[in-house]
Amino acid sequence: MSGGRTVVACDHAAVGNKKVVIDAFADLGVQVEDLGADGSESVDYPDYAAKVAGAVSRGEAATGVLLCGTGIGMSIAANKFPGVRAALAHDVTTARMARAHNDANVLVLGGGLLGERAIVDIIEAWVQTPFEGGRHQRRVDKINALDKPEGGSK
Repeated sequence: MSGGRTVVACDHAAVGNKKVVIDAFADLGVQVEDLGADGSESVDYPDYAAKVAGAVSRGEAATGVLLCGTGIGMSIAANKFPGVRAALAHDVTTARMARAHNDANVLVLGGGLLGERAIVDIIEAWVQTPFEGGRHQRRVDKINALDKPEGGSK
């Protein structure tokens, strides 16, 4: 994974796992910026998805990580932002494939579905797996074209 700023955020359902994510990045020598949430009081996950995906979309961060109870809502919200390829990973294999084949720049985790060890393993796989390029670049280019009006069609 290329260098650059990494941002992380969660909703109230995954606050407990956010520290696991931040510590896993630190163990890999990657600093992250914590964009919230910080307590157990109910918050709206789209607000936190917007913080991370917005930073990645605007080029203010190279990558991001989002956590909520299942990861589904965060994935949907994050992928509304141009240039964001948010991937929900459930295990090491999906994390690796998200990077290797899809050049995912936002990793989404279901904090309520994963244990601490699984989260650490997923973070390690995602950070350490490079984008393969080649035939996958053509596909990523097609995904990126969908951000344009009318899905990039002429």
